[in-house]
Amino acid sequence: MPAPAAPSFMRPRQRMVDEQLRARGILDERVLAAMAMVPRHLFVDAALASRAYHDCSLPIGEGQTISQPYIVARMTQLLELGGGERVLEIGTGCGYQTAVLSRLCRRVYSIERIQSLHERARQNLRTARHANVMLKCGDGRLGWEEYAPFDAIIVTAGGFASDVWLTQIRVGGVLLMPEGEGGEHRLVRRRKLADGVEECYFDACTFVPLLDGVSHY
Repeated sequence: MPAPAAPSFMRPRQRMVDEQLRARGILDERVLAAMAMVPRHLFVDAALASRAYHDCSLPIGEGQTISQPYIVARMTQLLELGGGERVLEIGTGCGYQTAVLSRLCRRVYSIERIQSLHERARQNLRTARHANVMLKCGDGRLGWEEYAPFDAIIVTAGGFASDVWLTQIRVGGVLLMPEGEGGEHRLVRRRKLADGVEECYFDACTFVPLLDGVSHY
């Protein structure tokens, strides 16, 4: 007897794009196309695959989560990527945001402080065939000096900016992060200028906390 066919997630993924993203103001067609292409169900536990395209965050282990699709798309849209950028991501998690970014820029450099998640993200990205990504297990608050300056830095945990990050962004580049504490954050985009920094404030949101150091578990 033949094995049952694997479930197709194309329709739920397209509904996610149409109902959760486009209908709520995500209008960058490149971002919408990336969200329609990246197989989110490959980045969550098999037991949660049926919920992969729901409008919610999901646990990925170690007290961390994969952000809801809207937040991933919203943050990606705010980066205003044109295709040739080098982007540093602080907080790889399961690798889903990394995968979306990799379809929209030249190369993604991503740092994860939790060893087990770093290894999981590496496997997820390999399975989903995203090659223009470099991963590192380390303290994201230190950035990645070896490959600086970056065109953009995106932070996927809530807290306050490290002093190092802006020094690793080129003039004209941006730093985007959920700023705040106690589970109450707001997306903040800072653009580095030749003579200062331009700040813009966006959506209220909730993220796991930004932590120092490395966890080898």
